[in-house]
Amino acid sequence: MRKTMSDKGVAALKARAAQYAVSDPELRGHWIRIQPSGSKSFWAVTRQPGGKQIWTRIAPADAVPIETAREQARAILQRVRAGLPAFEPKAETFGSVLDNWFKRHIEGGGRRSRDKVADLIARHITEEFRARDLATLRRSDITALLDQVEDGHSALQADAVLTIVRAALNWHAARTDYIPPLSRGMRRTSTKERARTRILDDAELKLVWKAAETNGVFGALVRTLLLLGQRLDPTISMKWTDISPMTWPSNDPPTWTIPWSPREKENAGALQLPAAALAILDTLPRFVDNPYVFASGQNGGKPISRSGKYMQLFRAKLPADMPRWGLHDLRRTARSLMSRAGVRPDIAERVLGHAVGNSVQQTYDRFEYADEKAEALSKLADLIESIVHPRVVPMAKRKG
Repeated sequence: MRKTMSDKGVAALKARAAQYAVSDPELRGHWIRIQPSGSKSFWAVTRQPGGKQIWTRIAPADAVPIETAREQARAILQRVRAGLPAFEPKAETFGSVLDNWFKRHIEGGGRRSRDKVADLIARHITEEFRARDLATLRRSDITALLDQVEDGHSALQADAVLTIVRAALNWHAARTDYIPPLSRGMRRTSTKERARTRILDDAELKLVWKAAETNGVFGALVRTLLLLGQRLDPTISMKWTDISPMTWPSNDPPTWTIPWSPREKENAGALQLPAAALAILDTLPRFVDNPYVFASGQNGGKPISRSGKYMQLFRAKLPADMPRWGLHDLRRTARSLMSRAGVRPDIAERVLGHAVGNSVQQTYDRFEYADEKAEALSKLADLIESIVHPRVVPMAKRKG
């Protein structure tokens, strides 16, 4: 009987009509399994404390020498006999949790913020941070990442990254026994202090509108946000298929039906698009491989980027001393203009997609208010037109 087994001995083992195994004479529990095809692999075989026999594949015989396989077999045999898994479980990294959260919660939930979240992850969550062992991830590590984002970009960007990190870790904690290393006070800005009251006055509105008229797809987005008063995410995610074609003979104007999922904020539902908005959409190019209304055609079937580069270029076209404003301020401006145009407050709120009334009223009043919302948007468009293109009334000549 053989008392040794070398690499040459392993190579000399011949294939048979059926699979068979040969024990390693130098290590009890270590076997070489030979397939009918001639391929060979190293295996560790032993029993758990309860008596169940466990076969554990180590590696292909042509990939590692037998002595290396023996070393791995000794460790496996010791672990299995102690009632442990054959291999030390790989450390779960933050990156693996983040990817799983993104796949199941963001993509699986059909969230329109998918591209925005993906962009933040790609730009700010480094490979080094993704590789961190989740079990050893500390609050100080997260703080260091946020410091890096704040110093290189802004406190708001740091808070956006914190929101992603917090969401991914809390999602993982809800599925496991993991306790996230998070606490109150990690945000860099105050939500209460950030509550903004900025709206564009008439002079600013005229400047922004005029600049937007010659600023391509992004300019069309800016004007559409002013005319419809909707949030950025659903507006930038608008698809041509979300807009109904004009029907004949009723000649009803096209209606934009805003997609909604239970995990998202309420929205305005269906909105009849005013003529001013349709005129803007009619100027936009359509791409065979891109379903989005606000698309550049050069970004893989996605809407235009949310990275902020377009806004930066747009601001450069406005007076340098103009107070800073953001795209969400256009929504607030639209709401204020609706009040100025005489739109009832409850209808203006419904146009914005805000909840109106108490919970009982919201539950039982399922009326769509389609005509009322359409009239509100028409009044808003007329007021914006009067601000941007004011009518000049000639003065009457004095009689001599």
